[in-house]
Amino acid sequence: MLHTPSDLPIRSEHSSGDNDVFASLESDVRSYCRRFPRVFATAKGHLLTDEDGHAYIDFLSGAGVLNYGHNNDAITARVLDYMQQHGVIQGLDLHTTAKRDFLTTFETTILAPRHLNYKVQFTGPTGSSAVEAALKLARRLRPQRPIAAFTNAYHGMSLGALSATGDGPMRRASGVTLQDIVRLPFDGFFGDSVNTLSYIDALLSEPGSGVEAPAAFILETVQAEGGLKVASRSWLRGLAELARKHDALLIVDEIQTGCGRTGPFFSFEDTGIAPDIVCVSKSIGGIGFPMALVLMKDTLDAWRPGEHIGTFRGNNLAFVAATAALDTYWRDATFEQTTRRKGESIQARLQQMADRCPDGQARVRGRGMIRGLEWDNADIAMAVSAAAFKRGLIVETCGSREQVLKLLPPLTIDDASLAAGLDRLDDAVDDVYRSTEPQVAFRQSA
Repeated sequence: MLHTPSDLPIRSEHSSGDNDVFASLESDVRSYCRRFPRVFATAKGHLLTDEDGHAYIDFLSGAGVLNYGHNNDAITARVLDYMQQHGVIQGLDLHTTAKRDFLTTFETTILAPRHLNYKVQFTGPTGSSAVEAALKLARRLRPQRPIAAFTNAYHGMSLGALSATGDGPMRRASGVTLQDIVRLPFDGFFGDSVNTLSYIDALLSEPGSGVEAPAAFILETVQAEGGLKVASRSWLRGLAELARKHDALLIVDEIQTGCGRTGPFFSFEDTGIAPDIVCVSKSIGGIGFPMALVLMKDTLDAWRPGEHIGTFRGNNLAFVAATAALDTYWRDATFEQTTRRKGESIQARLQQMADRCPDGQARVRGRGMIRGLEWDNADIAMAVSAAAFKRGLIVETCGSREQVLKLLPPLTIDDASLAAGLDRLDDAVDDVYRSTEPQVAFRQSA
């Protein structure tokens, strides 16, 4: 029988002899396993279960890969059927039935209803692969011009994507100079009183500023790793106007915010903008299969055959899983409406927690079902994550100082399980305040 580890002490990853293989053979670069030191054996829906039978509610979802939950029945059945029929598994960029089915379904279910005239480029399997291809295409279309990226951005760990990333320690770990990027302030970077669009426009319009007009602006509408900072709709529309004014392309990184994470399939849909290039990965693979896309306006497809390649751009299992996900969840508006409702529920519960923290110490961040709590003291977010894990909830931190607790539950989680996870988080916040600041303990609900 599955049971939760409410009183289970958190062990070091080195505490069991059976686990010595991880410490002795795996690189020290590993990170999530240090925060959540269990050996997981099975997963289903919103639950991860360790080899001792302890079940955890998963509010990490593979860092956004598992929007449809672990081992989704509808998707898994389609993949198993395809494999039993000896379907092509790896196809490079050969035409296959699986790819044709995906492209047709993606066009009829996602692109056409949104009046988006994009061509689809299959890149290497990671989000970084999609970003690298998008930046390369932008530089090809607007040569001899830099890329404009934003403060607190995260776009990946390969060198081009890392150049566009703002995180200092990640950048320094590259060991080389990261160039050809103009760093600009994201919405709200200087506070609510400063319009960063005016600042950006002034830099690009003044010949003496020393800042060249970029080939492209690349941004996330919600800075997932950067602390759940949300660009306002008006700011995004204004940035799109600036891109047109300065003859720059607009690239939106939908790797973590896409596939319904904020409600609509694309997070930019509510703004009325149509980016020139869109990067998609993570949950597009359906049940965790590696897959990444670059969507480009059909007039921007400047590639010559074979000019940008990658061995694993033909993962046909991912095509099958992605098609199944689109068929199951995106044929009508029901899934989006349900996701929006759950996002509002998460927002309300987090706001209650924030209101109960003393002296306004906590603030709610994010949008849709990518939400979180931010503290000025980063130690609190880390402590709450650890306390939640003891109570059977996996939830990570993000932000430049890891000061934000980030919730990424599966979009398919049922209401009762979502509420149970939020209850455990509520208790974890209570635990931290009682143990660290007993004189200003987490206030009881009215």
